[in-house]
Amino acid sequence: MADSIPVSNWKPAQLPDGRTLEGRFVRLEKLDPTRHGDGLYAALQGPSPDPKLWDYLPWGPFPDRTDFDKWISAHTADPDPWVYCVVDKATGVVDGNLSLMSIVPAHGRIEIGGVVFGASMQRTPKGTEAVYLLAKEAFELGNRRLEWKCNNENARSKRAAERFGFTFEAVFRQHMVLKGKNRDTAWYSIIDSEWPAVREAFERWLAEENFDKTGQQIKPLESFRVSPTS
Repeated sequence: MADSIPVSNWKPAQLPDGRTLEGRFVRLEKLDPTRHGDGLYAALQGPSPDPKLWDYLPWGPFPDRTDFDKWISAHTADPDPWVYCVVDKATGVVDGNLSLMSIVPAHGRIEIGGVVFGASMQRTPKGTEAVYLLAKEAFELGNRRLEWKCNNENARSKRAAERFGFTFEAVFRQHMVLKGKNRDTAWYSIIDSEWPAVREAFERWLAEENFDKTGQQIKPLESFRVSPTS
């Protein structure tokens, strides 16, 4: 446990900036309504939207494009959350968005949240790479702790957190009221001492040799992480 251990030569983390984060499959670009608005709306609210996409988010869905434009404009002006669009490198198509949020540089704490991936990202490496790129950026900015929080009823998000290498910490009961409903929030984290092993697992999973000719994974992400007890 890290309780009461002195933190030598601590310096607050840096804030995220407008740099594009480049991966093999995707790049993360700072949300710009002019550049990304049409593509993002098509990915998230197009002719056949995912009916479950917005269930556990504090905003959406947006059947009215005007409401969607107001939402992305507000998120562009706000430095927290710091929203990135996921752009497919092969096609240039916008596939979704995710954010760095709950940004507390003084304590080196930051969260990945607001994850909204369109259907084109499902069952592809793009979502995993997007999370890896944002986690890598979070620790390179000097953060000590990366968080993932979700509705405790959101089984898909909880499974994703565990797959990505986050450690479950607790459930905050009656944490929020969203869309008129109670939300118990599940909290997960990766701390800086854990990140090198988690990063290596991401990088080995994303490597070209881990995918067959049809683009399917050869080994699952979890298999690249070594258990502390093994």
